[in-house]
Amino acid sequence: MSMKINQLEIENVKRIKAVKIEPSANGLTIIGGRNNQGKTSVLDSIAWVLGGDKFRPSQAQRDQSVIPPNLKITMSNGLVVERKGKNSALKVTDPNGEKGGQQLLNDFVEQFALNLPKFMESTSKEKAQILLKIIGVGDKLMTLEREEQEKYNERLTIGRIADQKEKYAKEQPAYNDAPAELVSASDLIKKQQDILAQNGENQRKRERLHQLEQEDQRLMEQIQELLKKQEAVRADLSIARMNAKDLEDQSTAELERSICDIEEINRKVRANLDKEKAEDDAREYRRQYDQLSKQLDETRDAKNKLLNSAELPLPELSIKEGELIYKGQQWDNMSGSDRLKVSTAIVRKLNPECGFVLLDKLEQMDLEVLKEFGEWLEAEGLQAIATRVSTGEECSIVIEDGYVAGQEHPLMEDKKTGWKEGVF
Repeated sequence: MSMKINQLEIENVKRIKAVKIEPSANGLTIIGGRNNQGKTSVLDSIAWVLGGDKFRPSQAQRDQSVIPPNLKITMSNGLVVERKGKNSALKVTDPNGEKGGQQLLNDFVEQFALNLPKFMESTSKEKAQILLKIIGVGDKLMTLEREEQEKYNERLTIGRIADQKEKYAKEQPAYNDAPAELVSASDLIKKQQDILAQNGENQRKRERLHQLEQEDQRLMEQIQELLKKQEAVRADLSIARMNAKDLEDQSTAELERSICDIEEINRKVRANLDKEKAEDDAREYRRQYDQLSKQLDETRDAKNKLLNSAELPLPELSIKEGELIYKGQQWDNMSGSDRLKVSTAIVRKLNPECGFVLLDKLEQMDLEVLKEFGEWLEAEGLQAIATRVSTGEECSIVIEDGYVAGQEHPLMEDKKTGWKEGVF
C-alpha cells in the first residue's frame, strides 16, 4: 500500500500563519488563492517536513513572527512527522509509537514527488534515462544503443567506400578487343627470332642448291672426265631438290606489328584489370554494407524487444532514440495533462510506496485539463496536492493572508486568545 498524506498542520512558515488541510486520499487537491497569500508555502512546508533539511526554505520563519515554525503531517499509515521548536527538530513517530528519523522517511518519500517540476523541467533524454533506470533495462539498452551507433558508423563508412569504388569502376575504360592477360615482349621477340632462324636455315638450303647447280654445270662440261663424280653429285642433287621442294618462308609482319603495339595492348589489359578489380572491390564493400545493415536491424529489433518486454508505468509510454514517447508524441508535443500523467507515473514507479506528488502553479492548465488529470489520478489511486492562482470552484481550499479561507483561526501573536503552538 503506497503512503499518502492524511492531514497537515502548518504554523509560521514563510507566508503561512496557520493552516490545517486534509487532502483527498485520491485525485487532485488544489490549493487556490491570489498571489502572495501562502499557496506555495504549503508545498514548501510539506517538502521540508518529509524531505529533510535540503528542502528547508532559506527564510523558513514567517516575517514579523516571534513564534518558530511548527509543522505536523499525519500519513495514511498513521506515521506522524513533526518539525517544531527553535531548531525545527525532526520527530517521527510510527503507528506503534516508536520513533524514527529522516532515514525512515527516505524509505517511502520520493524526492521527485516533493518537487515534480524539477523532473518535468529536466531534458527529454534525462527523463528517458530515469525511466530506463527504474524499469531495470538502462545498462542493457545503453549497450545496445552503443552497438547500434558503432554498427551505424561502420556501415556509413563502408557505404561511402562502396559508392566510391562503384563510381571509380564506372569511370574506368574497357577494351573488348584486348587479351585477358598482359602481353610479354620477350615471348614475341623469341618467336620472331625462331622464325628468322628458320628462314636463315631455308636460305642456307637455297644457297646449297645453287652451289650444287653450279657444280652440275661444271661437271657437265667435264662429263667425260668426271662421270663418276657426276653421278654422285646428281645423287646429292636429287636429295637437295627433295628437301627444298616444299619449303615456304613465314612472314614476321604480324609479330613486328605486335611488338610495335605491345605498350598499347598492355595499357588496355591493365585498364581492364583495374576495372575488374574496382568492380570486385565495390561488390565486396556492398556485401559488407548489406551485412552491417542486417546486423543494425537485428540490434534495433533487440532494443524494441527489450523495451516491449519491460514493465513501463503507462500503457502507451515508450522510449525511442533516447526520448520519452507517449501516445506517439515526444515531450514537447505532449499536452499539459499528458505531461503531468507521464511525470507522475514515472515518479510513482521510482518509489511505489510514495503515493503522492506536489505540484505548483497549475494556473497554466485550463479547467478541462485539470479535470482530466484529476480523474486519471483517482483511477490510479494517486494523491496530488497542487497550487493554482485562482479562487474558483476547482480549488479544494483557498488561502487568504496565510489562513484557509472560511476556516476559524486564532490570532497568532495574541496570548489572550489561548493559542498554543501546534494546536489548531
